[in-house]
Amino acid sequence: MRTGDATSTAGVEQFAADAREYLRRRPRQLPSQYLYDALGSALFEAICRLPWYPVTRVEIRMLAHEVSQALPDDCRTLVELGPGSGAKLTALLSRYCPDSRPMTVHLIDVSAAALGHAAHALERFRGIDVLAHEASYEKGLTAFATSRGRGRALAMFLGSNIGNFAPAEACNLVRQIRGALRVGDGLLLGTDLVKPEACLLRAYDDPLGVTAAFNRNLLVRINTELGACLDVDSFAHRALWNADAARVEMHLVNLQPQRIVIPAAGLDFFMPEGETIWTESSYKYEPPEVTSMLESQGFSVAQQWIDETDRFAISYAVAI
Repeated sequence: MRTGDATSTAGVEQFAADAREYLRRRPRQLPSQYLYDALGSALFEAICRLPWYPVTRVEIRMLAHEVSQALPDDCRTLVELGPGSGAKLTALLSRYCPDSRPMTVHLIDVSAAALGHAAHALERFRGIDVLAHEASYEKGLTAFATSRGRGRALAMFLGSNIGNFAPAEACNLVRQIRGALRVGDGLLLGTDLVKPEACLLRAYDDPLGVTAAFNRNLLVRINTELGACLDVDSFAHRALWNADAARVEMHLVNLQPQRIVIPAAGLDFFMPEGETIWTESSYKYEPPEVTSMLESQGFSVAQQWIDETDRFAISYAVAI
């Protein structure tokens, strides 16, 4: 695995600056990217294995079968935003690139642990050169655009990661992806669809408490990296479905009145019992909304695969 020279990671100083900004908002918030340190990434991979969270299993099946058979066979460059463990990319390449043709794969993620896992998963393929960009999506896309070679490229943004962005932000990110691509390049976009509330809440508040641990690990990070002394047990995990906004929200609920001091962020404030910190949003789509978003940002949707049982979609769009 090579690391791109043009990239950088959001370090402790950025974490402190974001904590200072977002924890002063009403409601109090923290950017969801900080859920994904090494432990957070491992907990999320565990979430993906839970029976109540079918997204990863459904998407891997679709990638290995319907999707891989429909992609153009002249692609020599792949770029994946948020590759996780690399399982989805591996599933696609096992069918799409069985002859181990030469290919360059760019991986973009703020998590060094995730990049390492994904790169390791790709070691089984001969002839694939992996270039890792430990960076935000924006910086990683810029590095990819300046270092890519000739030929057609395929971008991948899977796992319904687009759902972590509010609609306007999602459109902006799709626009940035389009800006890093050339005419004729492709994009695979995975989107979780609206489904019954009970199914959504079980996926984000599982009976084993894995998602709760994933959420509360953010408090551990604040203690470890920003010098705070937060009592992790004094916060509870809460997931709720906001039907009007079509999103699942994750919150940390304060269970007792307490003073919060975060030295590295220069924060010292009082939190009453019941006040929350909003840590993540996961927007859900309907298929026509996905098409409209892609086409408004310079893509033409060539095909869309929908699993009606688990309500998940993968769209293949071409840059125009």
